[in-house]
Amino acid sequence: MPTYDRLKGFRDFYPPEMAVRREVTDTLESVARRYGFREIDTPRLEPAEMWTDKSGDDIVDELYAFEDHGGRHVTLSPELTPTVARMYAAKAQELSKPVKWFSTRPFWRYEAVQQGRFREFYQTNIDIFGSAEPTADAEVLATAADALTDLGLSADDFEFRVSHRDILGSLLRSFDADVDVRTAIRAVDKSEKVDEAEYLDLLHDAGLGFDQAREFDDLLGVDDPADLDELTDFAPDSEGLADAVDNLRAVLAAADDFGVGEHCDLSLRTARGLDYYTGAVFECFDATGEIGRSVFGGGRYDDLIEEFGGQPTPAVGVAPGHAPLGLLLERAGVAPDAAIETDYYVLQVGDTRPTAARIARDLRARGHVVESDVSDRSFGAQLEYADSINAETVVIVGEQDLANDEVTLKDMASGDQTTAPVDEFPGERDRPTYDDFA
Repeated sequence: MPTYDRLKGFRDFYPPEMAVRREVTDTLESVARRYGFREIDTPRLEPAEMWTDKSGDDIVDELYAFEDHGGRHVTLSPELTPTVARMYAAKAQELSKPVKWFSTRPFWRYEAVQQGRFREFYQTNIDIFGSAEPTADAEVLATAADALTDLGLSADDFEFRVSHRDILGSLLRSFDADVDVRTAIRAVDKSEKVDEAEYLDLLHDAGLGFDQAREFDDLLGVDDPADLDELTDFAPDSEGLADAVDNLRAVLAAADDFGVGEHCDLSLRTARGLDYYTGAVFECFDATGEIGRSVFGGGRYDDLIEEFGGQPTPAVGVAPGHAPLGLLLERAGVAPDAAIETDYYVLQVGDTRPTAARIARDLRARGHVVESDVSDRSFGAQLEYADSINAETVVIVGEQDLANDEVTLKDMASGDQTTAPVDEFPGERDRPTYDDFA
């Protein structure tokens, strides 16, 4: 018989791994709901042009794209922003503003596989449409920060590096050079991933002279909002620069009011590589530096809705990726427990199925995780299985027990046993255990 290996960059999630993924997903989504974000779902397959036309060259080479049976050029979604922009544009007139959406789903990119990066990966996307106010940017940052702290991370574990695409663009246009701004911003996005010489070469390829490239990079070293005036002093006539500086300061001030200022650092070398980003952008990093690359990012994309046929609409979002976030949780020692947990195992001995089934039903009706034998195993085999699934309590329903109108409760942690009247189990108790009857 042939054997089949899974494809490189794709993962199998067995129950322990799935339990971890589920806890991370539930936490991210729970926080989003607390902020009033509403859940959506989206197609996994979209027209490839949504990315080839809108997102920039880097992502195009990574698409899982093909021609379908109808002759359409389609792709598995590599990320969500163009999709939600399309969805918003399609129903903008019917939606109360601002619109706040979230979703968790898989995406696909054909890229180099490494720790925390796969070709099929999961993200929770959080977006606000219809508000240009800095408070919308701050709320997205606050949602992300609250989710990370709910997962067990502290202020010493992560930081948001906050920048502004319009500041970068205005500075680049202020030079006496024919600069391809998009290409230069992509170079800035790669500045932490390549050596200085290669970075300067990329800026030179975008149109800056080498001396200009060094001068531009020096300007990006500003790390205190109070010093942003140095940029406007350098290029006082650069269109939009003063407004962009004011907006970035306002975003940082709002983030501070939202309680996440301690997580935010000014970092103009943070650029985000996708072409549709406009204003404030940010990336989350491991504050200790042990994880050297971005954990996740987000930012403004105020022009994208209009490009999809909608009215001009400001928008901002963030998309925590579950795999790199998992690396951060592991580094910080707060990764969710992968152990399978079971509240009760109802162990049946002899011809006791009707009573055992009734007890299992009553416990499940209270919301507990309950297993019982479906393989006609011996007493010892059932008890061994109960131990393997980390059952907290084993309810033994045996013929001798029922002859005495009782069941036996075994606390699996201590090994202690006691009996309980069968007609009173579980009775009115929400979560009856050994301690209730000992």
